[in-house]
Amino acid sequence: MQTPSLPEANHPLIKSLSHYSDQELLTLLQRHPDAGQYFTALYCRYSPLVYTLIRHSARSPMQADYLFSITWRHLFHELLGLDLSTPGVTLQSWIINVTALCINQAELPPAEDIHYSLEASPPPLQCYVERSLDQVSPSQRLMIVMAQTFRWSEPRIAAYLQAEGEHITAAGVKAQLQAGYERLETALPEDIRAIYLAGGKLEAHLHGQQRAQTTTEA
Repeated sequence: MQTPSLPEANHPLIKSLSHYSDQELLTLLQRHPDAGQYFTALYCRYSPLVYTLIRHSARSPMQADYLFSITWRHLFHELLGLDLSTPGVTLQSWIINVTALCINQAELPPAEDIHYSLEASPPPLQCYVERSLDQVSPSQRLMIVMAQTFRWSEPRIAAYLQAEGEHITAAGVKAQLQAGYERLETALPEDIRAIYLAGGKLEAHLHGQQRAQTTTEA
């Protein structure tokens, strides 16, 4: 299992942060939680270390990528409130400890049950998309989860909602999904859109993620 490539590390926004120390990046992340570049810079800096630790405990590349994603999502939430003032504690040692904790506590599904593509859904983008879901209406959020997590078609989503008493057609689901994706994209930090979407639409990116997952499974 090779360490994953990090194309975002070559983005000008991330390259411009390369001279910052760990503490400086952490401080910037905590002071500017609506900016994604500082977390992404830390992700690029420490991903090789995290993945190296993880790949020795995973039985397959799919499980390694999945655990890598889970670990960075955990790191993301913890970093926002992390205090490194304790003597002898560095960001690197803290990341190693948290990664070890995630490895020891993880209950990984079989590789054939994992529907995740690290290349299509890098952890920083995934973290900010999940956070931005709070800005989407509950009904649209449910449809997005059905479409992206369970990969349900619009007719199947409509059938489920109809069984729950909702009056909606497949065309209505499609319209609501499109509106939800647009709202979700708007809620993303501007720098995350610049780094990962490159002028494209989030909806197209998510559909590309589904295609990548299907290709991987095949």
